[in-house]
Amino acid sequence: MIGRHFRTTIVFSAVLFAALIFTTMDSTYAQADKTSFKFDFGPGKVEPGYIRILPDMNYSSEQGYGFEPSAEVTAIARDTDDALKGDFCTSEKPFYFSVRLPEGNYKVTITLGDLAAESTTTIKAELRRLMLENVRTAPGHFFAGTIMVNTRTPEISTGGSVRLKPREKTSEWPAWDDKMTLEFNGARPCVCAIEIVKADDVPTIYILGDSTVCDQPLEPWNSWGQMLPRFFKPTIAVANHAESGESIRSSLGAGRVKKVMSIIKPGDYLLVQFGHNDMKDRSPDALEIYKSNFKQLVADTRAKGATPVLITSMERKAGVEKDTLGDYPETIRRVAEEENAALIDLHAMSKVLYTAWGADIDKAFQDGTHHNNYGSYQLAKCVVEGIKQNVPDLAKYIVDDFSGFDPNKPDSIDGFNMPASPSRKINAPEGN
Repeated sequence: MIGRHFRTTIVFSAVLFAALIFTTMDSTYAQADKTSFKFDFGPGKVEPGYIRILPDMNYSSEQGYGFEPSAEVTAIARDTDDALKGDFCTSEKPFYFSVRLPEGNYKVTITLGDLAAESTTTIKAELRRLMLENVRTAPGHFFAGTIMVNTRTPEISTGGSVRLKPREKTSEWPAWDDKMTLEFNGARPCVCAIEIVKADDVPTIYILGDSTVCDQPLEPWNSWGQMLPRFFKPTIAVANHAESGESIRSSLGAGRVKKVMSIIKPGDYLLVQFGHNDMKDRSPDALEIYKSNFKQLVADTRAKGATPVLITSMERKAGVEKDTLGDYPETIRRVAEEENAALIDLHAMSKVLYTAWGADIDKAFQDGTHHNNYGSYQLAKCVVEGIKQNVPDLAKYIVDDFSGFDPNKPDSIDGFNMPASPSRKINAPEGN
C-alpha cells in the first residue's frame, strides 16, 4: 500500500514536472515570437496593458527586454495621475534599450518629455541608424514620435545564411541578432513610454554597398546609409545590408544579395552603390563582370516587383582634384541608361560638395575615404535630393522638413550637432 502510494506520488510529480517544463518552454517560445510590446518607463503609476520598466531591468534573453548593461539610468516620478507622462527614465550618458523580436519591420512610437524640465533626445537604432534628431520638449510638454525600425538575422529563407565577417558577430555589432536595440542620446533624454508593433505591410528601402554606405558601428566613422532613415517618414522602412570591404562580387558570394532577394517584395526599393572595392580587382575582365553583375541585379530586383536605384560611388577626398574611381562611375551611368533604371549620380554630386567645402573638407572626412557624422549627413542629403529628383514614387516618403539640398551649398559644420554614440574606434573600417 505504501509502495503503491509512493509510485503514485512519483508519477504525479513527474507529470507536474513535465507540465512545468512544457509550460516554461511554451512561455519562452511565445516570448520569442511576440511582435508587439508596450513599455511604461519609471517608478510611478503603470498604464494598464503596459510593462513597467525600471533602471535595474537589464536585458536578458529569458526576459526578452531591458537596458543593455552599460546603461546608467535613473528613474523619476512626478506628482500626477498621468501614468505614461508622470514618470520616465533618463541618464546623463547615452543608453541602450533592447527588445527581442523576430526579423522584420516594426513601428515604434516613443513618448519623450518631462512635466518639470526640458528634455533633448536623439534616437538611433541598431547600428547607429539615425531615427530622430535633437527632439526638444519644454517643461510640461511631450513628444510622441514614431519611427520605423528594420531588424534582421543572417538566416536566408530560401536556404543558407549570410556569411558574416568576424567583426559582425561581436557584441559591438547589434545588427544581425534576434533583438531591436534603441539608443537614447542627447543632452537630457527623457523616455516615458515605448510601443512596438509589427509592420509587415510597409514598403522597405533595401541598401547594398560598401563601407561608405553601411551602418558603421563605432564613432567617429559614419556612412550615408545609416543617416538615411532620418529623412523618411515612418511609413517606409530602411534596411541597410551594406558592409565594409564589400564589392558587388563579394556581396554575391557572401549571400548578402541572396538575403535581400529572399525578402524583397513588390513595392520595395533597392539602393545599390559599389565601386570603391570593385576597382581594386586587377582581373582583365573585372569591369565587364562588374557591369554584368549590376545588370543582373537590376533584372532580379524587377523580377521581385521592386524598383532598383543605382548610385555612383562618391569620390574619395583626393577626388576633388582628380577622379580616383576610374571607369566605375561611368559604367553605372551606362547600366542605368541601358536598363532604363533610376540613377543617383552621387559621384558627380560629391565632387561639387567637396569643392564647396574648400578648406573645411578635412572636417567632413575621417580619412581619405570614410566620413564622420557631418560628412555622411551631407552625403545622405545628396542621396535624398537624388531620390527627390529621379525616383518620384519613393520621393513621396521623404519627410516634410526636407526642402531640398544643393551640394554647392552644404550645411555649416559649425551649426551641426550630432551627439556621439558611446563606443569609439580609432582604426579605419575595412576598404578604402
